[in-house]
Amino acid sequence: MRDTQQQWFKDAKYGLFIHFGLYALLAGEYNGKRTDNIAEWIMNDLDIPVAEYEKLAAQFNPVEFNADEIARMAKEWGMKYLTFTSKHHDGFALYHSKCSKYNIVDASPYGKDMVAELAGACKKYGLKLCLYYSQAQDWHHPDGYRANYDNSHKNFRRYLDEKCLPQVREILENYGEIGMIWFDTPMEMTDAESREVFDLVKSIQPDCIVSGRIGNDIGQYMTTGDNDIPSLPFYGDWEVPATLNETWGYDRFDDTWKAPEKIIRLLLKINSRGGNYLLNIGPKADGSVPRPSLEILDAVGAYLSRNGESIYATRAVENYVYDVEDMLFTAKSGKLFLHMLQPPTMNRIRLNNIANTVKKAYLLHNGKEVRIDCGKNCEGDSYWHIVLPEDTVYDPVDTVVCVEIGEEWPKFEPLR
Repeated sequence: MRDTQQQWFKDAKYGLFIHFGLYALLAGEYNGKRTDNIAEWIMNDLDIPVAEYEKLAAQFNPVEFNADEIARMAKEWGMKYLTFTSKHHDGFALYHSKCSKYNIVDASPYGKDMVAELAGACKKYGLKLCLYYSQAQDWHHPDGYRANYDNSHKNFRRYLDEKCLPQVREILENYGEIGMIWFDTPMEMTDAESREVFDLVKSIQPDCIVSGRIGNDIGQYMTTGDNDIPSLPFYGDWEVPATLNETWGYDRFDDTWKAPEKIIRLLLKINSRGGNYLLNIGPKADGSVPRPSLEILDAVGAYLSRNGESIYATRAVENYVYDVEDMLFTAKSGKLFLHMLQPPTMNRIRLNNIANTVKKAYLLHNGKEVRIDCGKNCEGDSYWHIVLPEDTVYDPVDTVVCVEIGEEWPKFEPLR
């Protein structure tokens, strides 16, 4: 069972991912050809020559990027940590790297260190700063790996020594406390190479979490596939990296935005099964956040301001034995939360095979008492008969009942 040994990660449940880089300038299209994959992979997928892609740096001037505003919004959205792309697969660093001039300070008119700006903003608003770093793929360095290409001729050791290891050291030594390094796509890295990167992180910041995608089963928590949610509870520490539309980097052609209601249901599914939800925004080339992203996350943030008690610091809930339409469960020590995604018929719900002692029950958003009659049915199974106040005004997305129980965790009786 994976264990980060970091309480902040176990309790966070919800974080902000930011994918930003030169690819935002192309926004899904190069020389009249649109990519049919995620926008930040456009250099690789459309085989853009390094010399041509490099020219984007001279145009990169995201003057609308406001680290303070982004961190403030993340806090208001109910997020507990922020993960930013210090260097993505294209090899361009968004901080002032001393070992490679291919960075936002030395190679772009913007000339400012985005990681430094975010480090200050996250500290101000009480967010954990985490940094994404592409440890194996680097399409700019001649010996960095590339997906879907033959890498057999490359001297990957030279890339590690010249760029990867020095840059990992830089981001850990120069920006204060880093909550996590979010490594990605280990490709053909050996166990020894992944271990070397892991050990470097721990030698500089022992409490910094190493993500599941460092490779070779070395990471400290389980990272799912992009937008993939386990169908069953998963015990230990884990996280779902996810998008608001279909891409990570900005793509002006992608309008497949998820509704806030869908995001909330996904958050509940992930949290009820024990995981964290790391939800992405992809700023435009000028640094501004697309308006649909703001609108969606504002709505989810408003939901969390009412119901955060049922999200933060929760743990995986074992599978309830019946498929209850439009209801999900979350739990923390001594509390079981019933998430009613649709108003119940006649303000009543019957749940069989829950054997907990009920101490108190109430609507989470206003504290109004909810009556729960407990007993045994004719077959000898435990049941809860839940009666909500007649004047209950139901949330159109999720009305939460908090049940304080006599036991530490839910007791769902098995079918027999």
